[in-house]
Order: sequence, then C-alpha cells, then structure tokens
Amino acid sequence: MSIRTLAAVLALTLAAGAAQAQETLSPDLVRFKGLYKELVETNTTLSVGSCTLAAERMAARLKAAGYPDADVQLLVPEGRPKDGNLIATLHGKDAKAKPILLLAHIDVVEANRADWERDPFTLIEEGEYFYARGASDDKAMASIFTDSMIRYKEAGYKPRRDIKLALTCGEETADTFNGVEWLLKTHPNALAAGMVLNEGAAARLDADGKPLYLAIQAGEKVYQDYTLEITNPGGHSSRPFKDNAIVRLSKVLANIGDHDFPIAINDSVRQNFEGSAKLESDPAIAAALLAILKDPNDKAAEAIIVKDRGRNSMMRTTCVPTMAAAGHAPNALPQRATANVNCRILPGVDPLEVLKDLERVGGDAGVKFKLAAAPSPKAVAPPLDETVLGPARKVAAKIWPGVPIIPAMSTGATDSRFTSAAGTPSYGLSGLFFDPDGGGTHGLNERVRVKSLYDSRTFLFEVVKLYADQK
Repeated sequence: MSIRTLAAVLALTLAAGAAQAQETLSPDLVRFKGLYKELVETNTTLSVGSCTLAAERMAARLKAAGYPDADVQLLVPEGRPKDGNLIATLHGKDAKAKPILLLAHIDVVEANRADWERDPFTLIEEGEYFYARGASDDKAMASIFTDSMIRYKEAGYKPRRDIKLALTCGEETADTFNGVEWLLKTHPNALAAGMVLNEGAAARLDADGKPLYLAIQAGEKVYQDYTLEITNPGGHSSRPFKDNAIVRLSKVLANIGDHDFPIAINDSVRQNFEGSAKLESDPAIAAALLAILKDPNDKAAEAIIVKDRGRNSMMRTTCVPTMAAAGHAPNALPQRATANVNCRILPGVDPLEVLKDLERVGGDAGVKFKLAAAPSPKAVAPPLDETVLGPARKVAAKIWPGVPIIPAMSTGATDSRFTSAAGTPSYGLSGLFFDPDGGGTHGLNERVRVKSLYDSRTFLFEVVKLYADQK
C-alpha cells in the first residue's frame, strides 16, 4: 500500500470515528456543540477580532429560541464598534426579587498561529480535549450560559426571579476598555442583580483525570500597577560615576523583590486551607496549612506553604517587578530609568497604602512612585453561607459524588471586581475541571476536557435554577 493510499485510509477512518462520536451525542448536545464552536471560532481578540460579531451571533440564537427583541439588547460603546456587549433577560414570576446575573466575557487573549500546534481560532476536538483560544477562558461559560438561557426558554421555565445573561467584552484588556465597567457607568440597570455567577474558580483534576475538588470563588485580589522612575543628568559612558539611574532603580527593584507583605487570612482563604488540608497527601503540608490559620506568624509553617506559589499569593498581598526600560544610547549614561511593579492586593487593602509600603521598602527617595492607572475598585469579599454553598453542593453531589466543594479567593482578576465593588455579591462557579497544569489558559494550546465541558453544562443549568428559585 502506498503512503498516499495509507494516508487516505487513515483520514477516512478518523472521519468515520468523528462521525460516530457525533452520532452518540443527543440532538440537544449537538446543538450546544455547534453554539460553542461558533462562539469559539469567532475571533474576539483586541487586535483583529470583534466582540460585537460574537454578541450578534449569540443574540440570533436567543431570538430564534423565542426571546423577544425587547429582552435581547446589544450595547455597543460609542467609538468602539467592535466592543459590543449582549444583555438578555428571562423574566421571573416575582418582579420584586433581585435577579441573578450570569456573567461571562467573550473577548480572548491574543494567540499567534505560528506558536500553536493547531490553529487557535479553529475548535479542534482531539482525544479527550477541545483545543482553541477561548476553549475554556471564557467562551466555555459564555456558551453554557447562552445555551442554558435557550433551554430555559424552550422548556417554558418560569423562575421566581429574573435570570440575566451578560456576555461582555474587554475583560482581558481592561486597561484599554472593559465592558462591565462601561455598562455599570452607562447602563447600570443592565447589570443590576442580587447575585452574580462568573468565572474565577477552577475545579481540579488529579494526574489521572479524577476530580479532586470543586472550587467556588468568594472574593479576589485587586490588580494594581505602579510606575517607578528615576532621572539623572547622564553623560558619556567613558566617564561613569556612582549615581547611575539603572543601578539605583535596580537596587530598589531588588528590595521590592525581596520583600514579603504580612500574612492576612480572610474567611475564604481560611475555608480553602481547611478544605485543602483534608485533601493534602503530604502530612507536613496539611499540618502547615492548619498551623498558619492558628498563628499567621508561624515561620516554620510559612516556609512550607510559600513553596506553593498559589497558596503564598492567597494569604498576602504580592508585588513584583514586571517591566523595565532605561537608557537612550549604548555609549551614554542613562538619563532615565523606569519600571512597572504589578501588585495583587488583598481585599480591604487600599492601593494607596501599598504605594506607601513600596516607597518605604524601595528605600531610595530619588525614585518616584505613582499609580500607573486609576486605583482599581476596592475588593469586597462576598458572604459565603448556605444559600450560596447549599445549591452548589446539592447539584455537585449528583454529578461528582464525594467530591468536596472548597471556597477560594482568586489571586488573579476577573470582572467580578467591578460588580462586587458596585455592591453585588459576586461568585466564581463554573463546574469546569482542569488538569493540574491549568489547561494552557492564556498560553499555548489552550484546552478543556470534553467531558469537563459537558459536565459543567449540566451543573450550571441545574444550579442556576436553584439560585433563581430561592426565596
């Protein structure tokens, strides 16, 4: 058999296998997969994509399911025609009950085709995974929420309270434009709700693909950049002197890099460490997690915990130099040196107080510190009681028996920082289980397990109904 013939046979075999796999899906799931594919393959990067196009395509599906035009709004900011946002509403029986808001961003991080093994803007199902930019972040939840709204409408489901869907643009590039921030300022009623369900909590699989725990995010750290700058008369590099802008700024950055902010344990971190200790296979780590809860000044426990970068970041504010620029010619002493320090600040801590801490730790009055942008909204940790945890536990027990739910505080940033600051309790709950390496989110070859996506669809469809029908 020739190589060409063998290749043809292999292609036919793979195609037949794919067709057979497609046939095993219910018509309902086939439709969802089509919606997911359409959204993922709609390029929504800042550089060349269009959130507006993606929002229009999802709006068309909602209207086809029976939503009237009045309940499907496409809101596009003036001067930014590609940054459109979609708001859809399923009306409930009790107009006085505050709505539940299903929030998902439809913009994605840039992806260079030359760096990826597969085309990042073509949804590829391979093995046990879907691969594409946005396969998980955040078009998985955006697709599931849109699909749920369609299914609720078609089933004639009438919740107690309104269910709102918000597909927004700009979460990944908030310094350029953020749809949630813009909507809160210009269309506050669009996002008015009593509770927000959003991204932000990743459920974890072990190395063998077995679910370890389901996370629910209650609060997140504040993102804040600071600009550091020092100027100098400079001069010819053949006549150097000790007062060098690069050297002085480097020492300041080294001091900041060596500094640890104090440990401060909030309620969501406490619950996370308690739950994680029960699952931890290493007794020393489990003991350290519990010890730090009793005494945040326990240096022995701290030394063990900080080896896990995620846990270290959960229990303290962190600041790290991320960019630097200096000099104007290779044969001249630098006249200016600048750097960016990125901080992830614990809820309740004022970014201006962190600025003062950085100035003190830097130790050089000649280096000027300032906020790189307006202060981020002050983080507020939402309550985490049985009205929140109960429905999640009930549905999760049916899908993943015996898998615990562990609260978490995000060390990154999501759009919940805006809705939370606006006074709406905001939670990260997806039901999406990820491999230990995180599935390539924001990186190369982003992926999500097929089973994880379909299980998350089942989970969110049911749990949203429980929240929507609560008294």
